[in-house]
Amino acid sequence: MFVPSVRRVVFYRFLGAASVVVLGCLPSPAFAQTEAEAILRAARVNPLGSQITLDARLRNGRNNTPFQIVVDGKVSYEFENPSQALILDLGDDESQLTERTGSKNSPVRAARYDERVRGTDISFEDLALKFLYWKHPKIIGEETIRSRKTWKFEIQAPRGASQYGVARLWIDQEGGALMRVEGYDPQGRLIRRFEVVDVQRIDGQWMLKSMRIETINPETKKVISRTYLDVLGKAEA
Repeated sequence: MFVPSVRRVVFYRFLGAASVVVLGCLPSPAFAQTEAEAILRAARVNPLGSQITLDARLRNGRNNTPFQIVVDGKVSYEFENPSQALILDLGDDESQLTERTGSKNSPVRAARYDERVRGTDISFEDLALKFLYWKHPKIIGEETIRSRKTWKFEIQAPRGASQYGVARLWIDQEGGALMRVEGYDPQGRLIRRFEVVDVQRIDGQWMLKSMRIETINPETKKVISRTYLDVLGKAEA
């Protein structure tokens, strides 16, 4: 899931920070709802501004897959052997994930959302960051993750539109970056977790350095597979 900012968190949102409306006291449920929606809107804004190309890799027990993240209005995750690009466009009202193979561009349809990217723990739905557009988000608390104060969100998935029933998000209060995302199945059992492990500064901006993606057995609650997304640095011109 998120992350997708491959973030950008997992990945587009994990590569930097967006400006956020900081909550004070919440005088009414309606006010809280408005502020929760404003924070999610801010989390969909690309904070990197100018174009940048980053070298990255996906690694797990089965493989080590290099790729590039190209940010230029949209975010492209570009793989080789075989050639494939997954292009994420975060619009005002919805996200669109497109797959390019050779000269052919095709939207990634909902029927493929639970497919895995390059044999990793990341699904196409995770990469599309659809949960940032789900309706009626709720702030259910505050937590500190890796010394960062975060708002904890819970959002119900649209019925029949996702492999998840609920998503929980931890959003940095100061910068607006996603620090953790958890996906629960329709029975309320945890099945996927994304978490920022380390960050780095590139061209004067804080970005993702490493993110851990885990798949959890809903019956035993144990991690059954794990993938790491590493941003290795700015690509050479």
